[in-house]
Amino acid sequence: MRLSTVILPVRRWGEGQKLWQRAEELGFHAAYTYDHLSWRSFRDGPWFGAITTLTAAATATESIRLGTLVTSPNFRHPVTLAKDLISLDDVSDGRITLGIGAGGTGFDATVLGQEPWTPKERADRFAEFVSLLDRLLTEDSVTYDGTYYSAVEARGIPGCAQRPRLPFAVAATGPRGMKLAARHGQAWVTTGDPKLFETGTPEQSRAAISGQIERLGKACSEIGREVSEVEKILLTGFTPDRNGPMESLDAFVDFAGRHFELGITEIAVHAPIPDSEFAADQRIYERIATEAPAQLQR
Repeated sequence: MRLSTVILPVRRWGEGQKLWQRAEELGFHAAYTYDHLSWRSFRDGPWFGAITTLTAAATATESIRLGTLVTSPNFRHPVTLAKDLISLDDVSDGRITLGIGAGGTGFDATVLGQEPWTPKERADRFAEFVSLLDRLLTEDSVTYDGTYYSAVEARGIPGCAQRPRLPFAVAATGPRGMKLAARHGQAWVTTGDPKLFETGTPEQSRAAISGQIERLGKACSEIGREVSEVEKILLTGFTPDRNGPMESLDAFVDFAGRHFELGITEIAVHAPIPDSEFAADQRIYERIATEAPAQLQR
């Protein structure tokens, strides 16, 4: 199992840079950040841009993978995003993973003045967004006229440092999203079942995640792909366990081990942010990073 972290872009770079460098020192497989313009309880505080933050992190680190969890169509266009990603992958020397999802109904959904999209429209846009972005990152020139997005001789030269393109980690739970993950994803991302967050139990959550992995396997089978080829990432903090796994090393090892048994191959934990829903003891966080992987391999 791989262990990664999520560093929210809430600190000025003079302080934030140290967190990304520390994540590399601690041996995390990857360090991700959210790609939002603001987010929930952090809306009225500092929040910096994801692509710029990752570019800075790429120049401040050497080996740790970097990426978004997740980018969505809410305020992104495939053509401009592709250009940014090609540049970011070049700056990082091929260390970028694009976590990508359909988006939701939060602040990002209306900040540009549009009405929130219906679930069907989000799914329709997401399907077109992912397939077009795939082309933009692998072809030198793309012309496309779709329902929601267009491109006219959009250049993708010289392409990503990673070939044929940087990996996609597709966040999905529904059937259409699973098909996108199976077709375009090098990884799949889940936060569990949102319906269980408030009133569900950890056991119910694990059963739901197991069902999601089964559906991913079915989607892969339908196109002749082995589900083992797709990494399976769990972003923590949104299951009924909430922040419980961060209370001690033993609690985390138990949590991670149970999800490893389900088929999860990578777990991402949030770097502690005091006085927030991601508050945690920094010492425990660092012990998890340095000691948990060995325990999980026993």
